[in-house]
Amino acid sequence: MIQTYGIFVLAAFAEVAGCFAFWAYVRLDKSPFWLIPGVVCLVLFAYLLTRADTELAGRAYAAYGGI
Repeated sequence: MIQTYGIFVLAAFAEVAGCFAFWAYVRLDKSPFWLIPGVVCLVLFAYLLTRADTELAGRAYAAYGGI
């Protein structure tokens, strides 16, 4: 269970970093090279969520989606 929480924490950081990279590219007129780490972080985010316990991941997805 503790491992699952660690995965969620890492996934959250990856999601925020990926979204920030895209935001910086669009809003701060950063180089298109900012999109590369953004894509890598968002892929890492998706991958990490596949590593979480299925029961806990389902609850997290429901809470995240506001359901």
